[in-house]
Amino acid sequence: MTVITPTDRHDVVEHPRRVERLVAGVATSDGAGVKLTRVLTQPLQRRLDPFLMLDAFGTDRPEDYIGGFPDHPHRGFETVTYMIAGRMRHRDSAGHEGLLGPGDVQWMTAGRGVIHSELPEQEEGRMEGFQLWLNLPARDKMCAPWYRDIRSEDIPEHTAAGWRVRVIAGHSHGVAGAVQREVTEPLYLDVHLTSGTHFAQPVPDGHNAFVYVYRGRLAIGGTEVSAGHMALLRNEGDGVALQAMTDSRALLLAGKPLHEPIVQYGPFVMNSQEEIFQAVQDFRAGRFGG
Repeated sequence: MTVITPTDRHDVVEHPRRVERLVAGVATSDGAGVKLTRVLTQPLQRRLDPFLMLDAFGTDRPEDYIGGFPDHPHRGFETVTYMIAGRMRHRDSAGHEGLLGPGDVQWMTAGRGVIHSELPEQEEGRMEGFQLWLNLPARDKMCAPWYRDIRSEDIPEHTAAGWRVRVIAGHSHGVAGAVQREVTEPLYLDVHLTSGTHFAQPVPDGHNAFVYVYRGRLAIGGTEVSAGHMALLRNEGDGVALQAMTDSRALLLAGKPLHEPIVQYGPFVMNSQEEIFQAVQDFRAGRFGG
């Protein structure tokens, strides 16, 4: 039996989950030609329910990001944008506007429908971050749109010898994250580790979980995971244990599956084809006002 005992009793992991498989991100572009890596792709949606997509973007070349993401619609899920470097401005049809800088998070519930844009507020320098799509339960897909900008200094953190965790959603080491969700119970952590250190995080039984390494190299249950790769974790075990092979940074995500049909058509994610047809009709008719 492997027992990982961190700095307090909140986060003892006795049976760490092992890696089911490693997934390399797929290079693609979106918006007005923004270069990005699609880490969580559509074929993995059922396996990683309630997560629908994870995109990673990072470049020093302005031509790879300068076009941004002009006006586009969403319905039926939430988007979570986490900036590592650069500045991106958000505007939407519900009248919201905000500027995201390094370390900031935007949490947006599209609900019944919103049209928004995400455009860079810089013409040079590095642009880096992530966008996660989190599904909504059927009962909430037509809720009113909601939006929140979370400044970097307002994201709770916990620091111990050799590591630091930023708790964007869920709970870690007795720290409540910036956002909580009752149904999907998402855990969203940004974990920073120095070489040779360990980090442990409990994950409830039945929750799907994965780790995306974006700096350095980690070991998870004997499997090495290098930067640019996602470790999809088995569902057996009471948590996740990370060992840093080098100075590393990784996203650790877990959530309670909805076990509902997933029907996606571009920026619309509903539970049936009929609901997708209605979403397209509503968008074309100008009913995505917020």
